Amino acid sequence: MTGPSDARLDLYRDLKDSALRRSAELAGGVFVVEGMLALQAVLASPYPLRSLLVLPRRLEALGDLALPAGLPVYVADEDVMAATTGYNVHRGLLGLASRLPGLSPAGLLAQLASRVVMVVEGVNDQENLGAIFRNAAAFGAGAVLLDPTCSDPLYRRTVRVSLGHVLRVPFARLSPWPVALELVRKCGFVPVALTPSSQAERIEVVSSELQGSRVALVVGAERDGLSASVLSMCRSVRIAMAGGVDSLNVAAATAVALHCFGGHP
Repeated sequence: MTGPSDARLDLYRDLKDSALRRSAELAGGVFVVEGMLALQAVLASPYPLRSLLVLPRRLEALGDLALPAGLPVYVADEDVMAATTGYNVHRGLLGLASRLPGLSPAGLLAQLASRVVMVVEGVNDQENLGAIFRNAAAFGAGAVLLDPTCSDPLYRRTVRVSLGHVLRVPFARLSPWPVALELVRKCGFVPVALTPSSQAERIEVVSSELQGSRVALVVGAERDGLSASVLSMCRSVRIAMAGGVDSLNVAAATAVALHCFGGHP
């Protein structure tokens, strides 16, 4: 263990600026996790843990973890950690882990046993994306496929909100978009788009019809929803709601849809 003056803390300091964070993490092939749950998830995942930055009061909590031998652990007080990271929701513990090579969508879909996958367009809210991964894990979706505009699934807040499930549910980028959606169909999945449109079929009717089929549930961002080009390539379904409510939060809609289509074990 060592103090906070080591040059390696520069990667943590880059958290203060989102643009710096993105460039530093991608260039360095790393991502940051915050809190004990996320740290435990990294240790149980294929992502190698590279270092830790902790407050003195959190050192004792590390004693029960099987940390890699020789792992650098940097200890800093509250003021130094706040000045280093620029935020104070780190729960006194930050970890730096290595990214893995990106997966091929075709290769990923070809090896899946699950009959349900998620396809996500334009979701840039990190909490929503994290919740989508958490739902995917809870209901047995085999993968999450992201369009090129979705935010980084390994962003620290996404990892935290997903309860670390983003580290175990495989994901890949679909590009070019939306043409690459045809790849999902060619791999045997029926693309089913979630939309609040009154012209869409009721989700319970379509899910009953497609029981036993491989399904790709396609969802879009909060404000704009799915693009017209994507909707034209999918079978559209809607979740029935009380009058006066036009739509659900995308993460909530994902949970309902995954339960309806039987992605759960």
